[in-house]
This record gives sequence, C-alpha cells and structure tokens, in this order.
Amino acid sequence: MKTLKRVDVAIVGGGWTGLAMAKEITGRTSHSVLVLERGAPRKTADYADGMDELDYAIRHRLMQNIADETITHRHSVQDASVPVRQYGSFLPGSGVGGAGEHWNGHSFRFLETQFTLATHLKDKFGAAKLPADLSVQDWGVTYSDLEQYYWRGEQMMGVSGKAGNIRGQKVAGGNVFEGPRMSEYPLPPLKTTYAGLQFHETVEKLGYHPYPHPAANASEAYRNPDGVSRAGCAYCGFCERFGCMIGAKAQPTNTLMPVLSKRKTFALRTGCWVRRIVHKDGHATGVEYVGANGEEFFQPADTVVLATFTLNNVKLLALSKVGTQYDPITGHGTLGRNLTHQVGGTSARLFYDKPLNLFMGSGAMGVMIADFDGDHALNGSEGILRGGTISVGTSGNRPIASFGAYPAGAVKSNWGSKWKAASLAWRDKVSGIGFTGEHLAYKTNFMDLDPVYKDKMGDPLLRFTLDWTEHEFRQRVYAAGIQTKIAAAMGVRFEEARPSKAKYNVTSYQTTHIQGGAIMGASPGTSVVNTNLQHWDVKNLWVIGASAFPQNASGNPTLTALALTYRAADALIREHGGKSDNGAAKA
Repeated sequence: MKTLKRVDVAIVGGGWTGLAMAKEITGRTSHSVLVLERGAPRKTADYADGMDELDYAIRHRLMQNIADETITHRHSVQDASVPVRQYGSFLPGSGVGGAGEHWNGHSFRFLETQFTLATHLKDKFGAAKLPADLSVQDWGVTYSDLEQYYWRGEQMMGVSGKAGNIRGQKVAGGNVFEGPRMSEYPLPPLKTTYAGLQFHETVEKLGYHPYPHPAANASEAYRNPDGVSRAGCAYCGFCERFGCMIGAKAQPTNTLMPVLSKRKTFALRTGCWVRRIVHKDGHATGVEYVGANGEEFFQPADTVVLATFTLNNVKLLALSKVGTQYDPITGHGTLGRNLTHQVGGTSARLFYDKPLNLFMGSGAMGVMIADFDGDHALNGSEGILRGGTISVGTSGNRPIASFGAYPAGAVKSNWGSKWKAASLAWRDKVSGIGFTGEHLAYKTNFMDLDPVYKDKMGDPLLRFTLDWTEHEFRQRVYAAGIQTKIAAAMGVRFEEARPSKAKYNVTSYQTTHIQGGAIMGASPGTSVVNTNLQHWDVKNLWVIGASAFPQNASGNPTLTALALTYRAADALIREHGGKSDNGAAKA
C-alpha cells in the first residue's frame, strides 16, 4: 500500500454535502482539502446531447454499478437477507455530484416540530399512546438554529418558490404552515400546468392552502452569491434521473465545482473506492482506498469528513469499526439505528378529455398543500401521529416510462394491439394527486453488515432490516380519503387512491431518500455524531449528510442535509482555525 502526501482535510464523497463542505473550508481557511470520489468526473457539457431515456432513466446511467456493490434486505431479524440484484426502491448516484446530479430539485425546509419530534409527540399525544417500538428522537438542534443555513443553501442553489411565513407574518400563496423565514425565496416560482392550476383552484375552494413546489430548478436566469450564473428552466421534462443539459437545475457540478475548481487548496480525485477510515486512540489518521487501476493507497489527513450517500456512510463506519453497532434486541449501540425511507401513497388518478402537454415539465414543478403535513390537522382519533403533503406535479411525461396509463377496465390485457390502442388513446391525458408522508423511526428498522454477502472488494455488504408498520398503512389510508375528496371536486374522471398493506419491497421505486444510521443528537448514548455532526468517539471525524437524520420528514432531505453541512462547516472551521461564521478572522 502506497502512502501519499498528507492533506489537512480528506473528504470522502463528491456530492452536495462533500463539495459544500470543501467550498466552505477552502474559502475560509488555508487548509488543503482533498475530495475522494468513487465515480467519474461530470460536467454540464456531458448532458448536452445525451438525453436518452432508455440510457439514463431505465438503465440508470448515473447510478452506482449494482454489480459492484449493493445492499441486502430482510423484513425482520427472523428473516434471511437477500441481495438486491437490480435497482428498485432507491437510486444512489455515482460520480462527481452524486445523487445531486439526477435529483428532481425538490427543496423543502422541514417543519419546526420535526427537530424536536420526540418531545413534541409526547407533549401532544402522551407517552402512553406512542408505539412501544417508536425510536424517534430530538435532533439536538432546532429549526431556528438552522434557518440561516437553510437560507444559505437556497441562495447557493437558486431555489424558486413562494414564502408563506416571513418573520412570523403569514403570506398568502406560500406555505403558511412552514417555520418563519427571514427572506423571500431567491427566485419566483416555476410555471404551473393546467392540471396544477385546476388542483390549485379546487383545493383553495375546499379551504386548503395551495402553494408552488419549492424547486432548485431556476425559474429565470440566476446569479448566486458566489457569482455562479445559470440559465432559467426550459421545461424540457428531463430532470429526474438526468443531469440538466443547460444547467438550469442546481447540481453540485454547476454550482459548487465552478467555485472549487479555481481554488489552489482544493483537489478532486476520482475513481477512488474508500474502504476504511484509519484511526487510533480516538483519532483518525486518514483513509485507505483502492484507485481506478486497483492500486491500494493510504491517504493521511488531519481531519476526515464522511460525505457519501447514507448507506455508504454507515457501511464505512461499520467496516472501520468506528462506534458501536446497534442491537435491536438489547437496544445497545447507536451505529445503524433509525433507518428511515419515505412514505409514498398511491395516486388518485385523473383522466382528461384533452391532451395536457405533460411532456413539458420540470423536476420539482407542481402545486401542493401542507394542510395535512406534520400533525397540526390531527387530534388523535385518526390513528396516526404524523401526516404528509398532497400535490399534483409535472416532472415530465417521457415516452417509455409514462406509456401504458389508462383508466381501469379500458382494456383487459397489459399487452397486445388493444393495450397499445388504449395506451395511445389516453397518452398525455392522465395526471394524478400524490401523497408523500413522514417516515417515523422504529427500533426494528436498522442497518448493519451482512454476515454472508460481499462487494467486489470482498467487504461485507450493508444489510437493511426494514419493513412498513401499521402506521404507514394508516397514513396512506388517511391521505387517500383527502386525495379522493379533492379528485371528486376537480370535476374530471378519476380513480380513487387505493392504499396497499403490502410489506416494504425493494423492487419498485419509492424515492432515493434513505436516512439514519449515523444519527445526530445531544448525547453519545443515543447518537453517533453530536449536533455539529462530529463523531462522539473520533473527534477529528465528521459524518455529514442524511445519515444524521433521526427520522425523515415528508419533504425531500437535500436542503436539510445542506443546512446541516453548512452548520457543521462553521463548527469545524471554528475548531481548526480560519474565519468565524460571519467571515471575520478567528482570534
């Protein structure tokens, strides 16, 4: 194994959080920063002539190679685990930018109650009424602690939207249920489709509070505080699973890399498969990795930052024997606990008598309501503790994945000439009202290393023990009633949402939002990292990203992961010297 020249900070992972951390450190200190990325380099020009749906959306060009590494899954500790052999429930990205290249751009702030959820639920419902296996906990930080960092992320990405609460003043047209923000969004909202407008008008008449999706898709040309300029969205419909061909969708490669590439203290090394964090006596000394040609290296560093996708953060900590593995039987240990996904519901499908031009769209384009998010609409009789958001979105109706949508009973078979005719007849005339709910953490859902299956390097695969509970089913039933009520009021042909009570499965896509495993908190007895995302046991190791979330809100995690990263960067820089939060030199 070859030992390389020492760096001040080694960051594992070149996605949103890793590159944001690198930008903060190199911009406010003289420290040398090296980012180690397993995948290939990427840039906007790579996407300019390659919007091939089969290549990107169906064959997952931007995702990790599942033949090299995957996870195993089981529903409970009594079950045998089996490897996931093809992508289904989530899609981890690969290459510079990570999942931030192929994301849709949904940029939500979490509700205030999310950060003190354990305390809040006990106060509202009473400890005796909470499920015995619930393991939600307070984050150790509050929404007000993160507000400035949310704003920093929104400005960097150029988020389009409409505020609903500015300094405590509720604003019509925005999300009036959100926590107070200090400023309006950097950009106005994206355009709205016909179906979105109809949904907006209907829910408003029903007494709800519609607002546009907050989107990291620029609604107009934008120049961020770092001087990085991007074009406005062209509504081409190629966001999800694609990189933006004109750079209108905020991605790490078009927002952070233009700044980092000009800094002499920054270096990016691709093709690096990090296998271990090297540590001794509570101190990390660097990382071991395998290069693209198979050669092994030791990269010494004064500080190590883990900034990979959630499952890779947890796996690296486990492989490196950093922390104590969680045991669901005894409740001992913290590493791997509080695995959460995101609760999606079936759509109430809408059928129109004319084309909707749904091929025009944007990743986070849509209209939603948060009247049933959190628990502000719940009184305890509904059988659930938390709800979610309901929306109509238009991310782009591409020809392969969207083909075959038609009303139930329109055709008896899902193949043949009659199926093709029905699919063509209803092409571009189908929309839907969707639901996205919070996923609470349970003692039974966790991650650890699989004792049997290994990756291409010979290391154990990460094992998911994960299943839906009765609560998630009740969430879907609760939402389905609201979705059906709205669909009926819209005055178009519709089919009710029909919630399934099936077990969690890894074969169908359910969002790429996997959280937990290296959760944050105020005590080492209940968390892996402290409130600054600094490891309790290894003080010069920082673990950033959604792996720190004690549970997941209804909204997508990216903006919150960025906010926590900015806060962690401030703490890291304070500890190691440089400029303080306000940019002044540290005394």
